[in-house]
Amino acid sequence: MKTQTLAQDRLRWINLDLDLPKIDDGSDVIQGLTQTPKTLPCKYFYDDRGSELFEQITDLPEYYPTRTEQSILETYVSEIIALTGACELIELGSGSSRKTHTLLTAYSQLEDPLHYYPIDVSAGILRSTALDLLATYPQLNVCGVAGTYERALAQLPPRIIENRMLMFLGSTMGNLDDRSRDIFLNQVQQALQPGEFFLLGVDLQKPIDILEAAYNDVQGVTAAFNLNVLHHLNDRFDGNFNLDNFAHLAFFNPTASQIEMHLKSSIDQTVKLKALDLEISLKFGETIHTEISRKFNLPTLTDTLTAHALQPLKIWTDPQSWFGLILCQRQCLLSNDCP
Repeated sequence: MKTQTLAQDRLRWINLDLDLPKIDDGSDVIQGLTQTPKTLPCKYFYDDRGSELFEQITDLPEYYPTRTEQSILETYVSEIIALTGACELIELGSGSSRKTHTLLTAYSQLEDPLHYYPIDVSAGILRSTALDLLATYPQLNVCGVAGTYERALAQLPPRIIENRMLMFLGSTMGNLDDRSRDIFLNQVQQALQPGEFFLLGVDLQKPIDILEAAYNDVQGVTAAFNLNVLHHLNDRFDGNFNLDNFAHLAFFNPTASQIEMHLKSSIDQTVKLKALDLEISLKFGETIHTEISRKFNLPTLTDTLTAHALQPLKIWTDPQSWFGLILCQRQCLLSNDCP
């Protein structure tokens, strides 16, 4: 792990891509685009442009999750602090850290030092956000970690104070299928010590018309976000995807209780990614599946969390029960990992 200390004494910067030979070689792209049906990992949404577009999505009138979760945080932040006490805050997929301001403001009222570890694959938005936070909170120490969730959870910096809360907001866990979710929750469990905390935000089940409108906004920002994955592939792997030859498609799958996003080919076409030595053909109407966004049932989810030694302590929802915020505490395992 290579750490660069910047001019500001309160900011550290960890770029996990500097540690190892380049392991993000596009093998997941090759695998996804050569199978039937074609898929792409949703991590390729988030180059700097994709991160900017997602921030725009969070302000759209149709997109309820961000403002609903923010309202829950503002209403119940004092309860969260009462349950956790002083702790280091680690946020997966921090983006602009907009919602985190509510937590940082409240935790800054405690006498203990305030430490925040934002983790994001977009180094650009991570750096700019960190500098903004330092200007806003004079007592804050920030350690920005650029990398994927998997690598960041496995290589978190040593604790400065003996209590941590890992945060995964925005219902990003909804992007994971059952197998990936279980792997992720195992990684969360391993990253935390018994007694430490996991704060999880999840989108809940609701009427289909509300769900589908949130992913088909009239301004077309979500469509641009979806199409940007192809622009990212072009830049990263020397590709020739023509974005005009694809259309955004998003719909609710009631059987799986999830929104699905696809890119639909509007013509028969052949596309090359030179850096991957890959050529693929798409027929008119064929789709590339880019994302799922699962909508959760709270009793089922709490059982899943408990099975991963993440015991829910408190669940908060909005008045319409559209969104849930769950505070979990890492429990001891049967292997007796408690002190």
